[in-house]
Amino acid sequence: MPFTLHHAQNGPVFLANDAPTSKLGAGVGAGVGAGVGAGVDDGVDSQVDGAFGTRIKHGFFSAEGGVSAGLYDSLNCGFGSDDDAGLVARNRALAAGALGLEAGALAAVFQTHSADAITVTAPTPCDRQKMARADGLVTTTPGLGLAILTADCLPLLLADPDAGVIGACHAGWRGAVGGIVAATMAQMHAAGARHIIALIGPTIRQQSYQVGAEMRDEICSTNASVAGGVAGGAAAIKACFVPDAQIPDAQIPGSQTDSKFRFDLPGYVKLCLMAAGAAHITDCGEDTYAPSSTESPRFFSHRRATHTAATDTGRQLSIISLTAPSI
Repeated sequence: MPFTLHHAQNGPVFLANDAPTSKLGAGVGAGVGAGVGAGVDDGVDSQVDGAFGTRIKHGFFSAEGGVSAGLYDSLNCGFGSDDDAGLVARNRALAAGALGLEAGALAAVFQTHSADAITVTAPTPCDRQKMARADGLVTTTPGLGLAILTADCLPLLLADPDAGVIGACHAGWRGAVGGIVAATMAQMHAAGARHIIALIGPTIRQQSYQVGAEMRDEICSTNASVAGGVAGGAAAIKACFVPDAQIPDAQIPGSQTDSKFRFDLPGYVKLCLMAAGAAHITDCGEDTYAPSSTESPRFFSHRRATHTAATDTGRQLSIISLTAPSI
């Protein structure tokens, strides 16, 4: 896997894509059920040149290496949690510092599961109520870190290093279905991006994501733009769902039922990326609900907190920033 686990000297543990080598579509449907891969073109090579490593800094941060305790142990970066705001601010500063950014160099939004993306040119205040309400950010400003919070939803980092354009979005199922991926990429195209690389971070994976028939029907019936932009069309979207009874259940408490499905959120987001014209897609493969391997760091998970009757959970941060071009 081209993602590397980093242990920053100042504490935070994060994943970064140090040597992307996947193909467009490679790994789509690679989760339980492998359904999304049906009819998806995987013939576009996505070897990324050195510009990504030199012009782009990024990290998908875990729950490890911060200063919070209890339910928020320990790198909780969410001001929307009930954690102490001072500790959250320190955690965000630690995450920024791990990427060589100043604590005050982050731009963030008040996330609402929308399809709204904005272009930013300056850092935002730490006061959540003063942040713009949106779920995607785009910038061409060097040194500005775009920050997205998640706790099962999918963090998506985007970049065209040659054009000097980066983006980030919060793609939970509702925002993804609503069009947040296409909206963020449209803002990037308007800023001059042409060759967009997409990195999919830690998110809830299909084996852990049990959903009802109503959600499946809603997603399958409201995606004409995505279905029209990928091989397999509507069948590719439908293949993101596998009947619950077909999946060995190692993750979800309770019994399996024929009325439930397992949803491949990252597989669906890959379809959104393909339909919107992404040039390269790489997926870290990490499950926020349960460890993907013995080396996986801990992640915050809203669904796991619900299943364990926890009163709250932390949020992990994903950051991408652009460096000035070398002269």
